[in-house]
Amino acid sequence: MAWLMLILAGLLEVVGAIGLKRTALRKSWPNYLILIGGFGASFLLLIRAMEEISLATAYAVWTGIGTFGAVLAGRLLYKERLGLFKIVCMAGIVGCVIGLRLVG
Repeated sequence: MAWLMLILAGLLEVVGAIGLKRTALRKSWPNYLILIGGFGASFLLLIRAMEEISLATAYAVWTGIGTFGAVLAGRLLYKERLGLFKIVCMAGIVGCVIGLRLVG
């Protein structure tokens, strides 16, 4: 159950990042609610997941999902450039998260 909470926390971090971008483009109550709700729920689930998962592993997985998801959201929602170097870096993040999971 802790892993499910951690994955959901990472996905909600992406929602919060989308809220950040939306708020930067247009300040409105719905955008602020997406921002605060996404990050708030993400932090609460991260806290719960850390009751069973080590700090290093949980934080690496959470930030990895958030970073990977933010890059994808930027590309899909905002047409941000996704070059070869970004793809290589994203693969590196995934590899490091898997490595921490295996040793942690």
